[in-house]
Amino acid sequence: MLTGRGLSKLARQRIRLCPRSARAASTVAPTRPPSRDDEGLVDFFDRPRASASTWFRSSTTSTGLFLQPALTQPSGFTQVAEDAVQKARRLVDRILRAPADATELRKVVKNLDRLSNVLCCVVDLAELVRHSHPDSRWVDAANDAYGMLYEYMNVLNTDVGLYDVLKKVLHNPDLASNLSPEERETALIFWRDFEKSGIDLPPQLRTRFVQLSSEIITLGRDFVNNSNAARPPVYLPASQISGLLRQSRMRLPIGTRNTIAVYPGTSEARMLMASVPDDATRRALYLASNSSSPEEIEVLQALLKTRAQLASLLGKESYAHVALDDKMTKSPDNVMTFLQAQLHQSRPRALVDVRGIAEQKRISRGDNQLPPVEAWDREYYMPRIPSAAATAMPDLTPGTVFYGLSRLFTHLFGVSLRPAALESGEVWHQDVRKLEVIDEDEGLVGWIYADLFGRPGKASGAAHYTVRCSRRVDDDDVEGDFPDRIPIAEEDRGLRIPGYTVRGRPGKYQLPVVVLLCDFPSPTLSGAAHLDWNDVMTTVHEMGHAVHSMIGRTDYQNVAGTRCATDFVELPSLLMEHFFLSSPDVLSLFRQPGEPQLADLDTITATQASPGAALDAHTQLIFATLDQLYHSPLASADTFDSTAVFAKLQDEWGVLPHVPGTSWQTRFSHLYGYAATYYSYIFDKALARAVWERVFARAPLEREAGERFRQGVLRYGGGKDPWAMLASVLDMPELERGDVAAMKQVGQWRAEGDGLRHGTHSH
Repeated sequence: MLTGRGLSKLARQRIRLCPRSARAASTVAPTRPPSRDDEGLVDFFDRPRASASTWFRSSTTSTGLFLQPALTQPSGFTQVAEDAVQKARRLVDRILRAPADATELRKVVKNLDRLSNVLCCVVDLAELVRHSHPDSRWVDAANDAYGMLYEYMNVLNTDVGLYDVLKKVLHNPDLASNLSPEERETALIFWRDFEKSGIDLPPQLRTRFVQLSSEIITLGRDFVNNSNAARPPVYLPASQISGLLRQSRMRLPIGTRNTIAVYPGTSEARMLMASVPDDATRRALYLASNSSSPEEIEVLQALLKTRAQLASLLGKESYAHVALDDKMTKSPDNVMTFLQAQLHQSRPRALVDVRGIAEQKRISRGDNQLPPVEAWDREYYMPRIPSAAATAMPDLTPGTVFYGLSRLFTHLFGVSLRPAALESGEVWHQDVRKLEVIDEDEGLVGWIYADLFGRPGKASGAAHYTVRCSRRVDDDDVEGDFPDRIPIAEEDRGLRIPGYTVRGRPGKYQLPVVVLLCDFPSPTLSGAAHLDWNDVMTTVHEMGHAVHSMIGRTDYQNVAGTRCATDFVELPSLLMEHFFLSSPDVLSLFRQPGEPQLADLDTITATQASPGAALDAHTQLIFATLDQLYHSPLASADTFDSTAVFAKLQDEWGVLPHVPGTSWQTRFSHLYGYAATYYSYIFDKALARAVWERVFARAPLEREAGERFRQGVLRYGGGKDPWAMLASVLDMPELERGDVAAMKQVGQWRAEGDGLRHGTHSH
């Protein structure tokens, strides 16, 4: 999944760094044609510790995180945050002076984009560091910088002066008609975000808006921390599980009275849920994994109620009405119409899965009739993949997956991946690896840092962070930031990003940098980590986001790469994960030269429709519907009870009843980052299926199809209306208006098939 949703209004989604100034060093990007050296990717990832000396340059001097001299130590975050505020204030002053100068008015959109970039370069870098750095001092420093700048951005979001200047630009026919399509889309993003921030409210209510926004940030951080926190252990009878633990070679502490402590959410707990015959033991584990403390429920409900108050302040019926106004779906009614259509399609298939579980339970117990299925029966009684099919699954490692992805991207887009050396202090852990992204026409177009292996203190799950977006920098006109037109000396306290010359494009650009965080099992000195199929799907999903970031290189960072509508951004990643990865032609690319052919690719792809896939898909629809209900007018009621709302939804639309005493919703961390937009995964999977069937299914490795998708979708980032992009790539002009008729048409497209998967936390 993606991260950084809702970081600010001026600073749109994702994490991005900015150039220090137009005077930053210029570098010519390499333009050597890509050779067929993808094989080096295998050892690069599969033996990270053994090959560390090959890929780390030896030096006694640290270059700083991401080659930033200001970030050689944690205190540097304070320095770069203060520098960002100083630069931002100069830009704000310049924008406010613009109405007095016609030339300056033409630069307003550019300077608003620069302002966003200056602030988010620190905020979003801090977001990455606080989820990945093993040193608590760095995490604390990143949190402080994040909080400082977020507060400042909340104030800017309600700056009437900035809004009035932008209004002059958009309402001036001469200026507005000369905006490029990208520039106009960037201007509209700022316009909508100002209006979402209550810019038309009286001063005292704007102050209240800032207060509520700050409360949401604080509550959201507490909620996410709670959702990711370890649950208290449950003490299970040693007689029921000790034998299984010995077989699996797991060691768990012995508690009092011959019990064993098991922590919910751990691999041990998951193994036991799938392996312990005793119903009572599994029930105890289920209850422990799906229950919450009163304090955790209180934090979630306070978050939802505060959002409802903010919506009311803006004159909106609910927070969903605020969040969806600029999305493809446009309104909560459209979203609920889509979800209900999908629920009607998916529920019968999910019930077939439940019947399969009941049949396995009947056979196991020797019953004559089908017994009822309880929530804690699912993993234990779920029909297993046949052993013949299981043995046909490919034995894939991180290296072979990246090798295959490089070959796939070369076929489709002419883009390949290459190992890159690291400088001392450039990364936050020795297992992090750096890739150059090479376009066969343009040369170097960006970098990917891959932090793939789990470790204590690192965020769980998988996510794609954009640490820097594309942006044209040679026309920044930094000298104009100063009233007297005489630049003053700047201290070396901020972030410095060079401008690159890219073949085939005028000017100079900051190139995109993305980070992939995963928690795969670590390799050893003697052997590579072996990925299960879910891990492979996760990697391919996140790399779908990464290739979007690399190809969507725009002049304005607010519309670069994955910075598009929340309910459009998952299209490339779901297309890669669920459809390209189901193709035998694509899977054949993961085999290195000289290796035997992967066993029976048809069997491999058949196993992806694994037992329980329909149940998983239906569960995701329930979660998406819950997200809508939590951000509907229900949240405004004094009697609002998040557990009761969830229980009613499960009992009405679920295929397994709600279990009294449980309150899983406090683990639903996406309620913060994807507020009222969690449906995006299901919506975009329906879009992805349509793109696959109409563009790629016949010949998934054809460059012509890849170019159609690249030129119709990826290259625009968020610089074009998503409905127009969809209509173009599908050759369905009737979709371009994105009206009710278009929504109804998409609502009839099938999204579910195999279960939806995506990274945890934000994206």
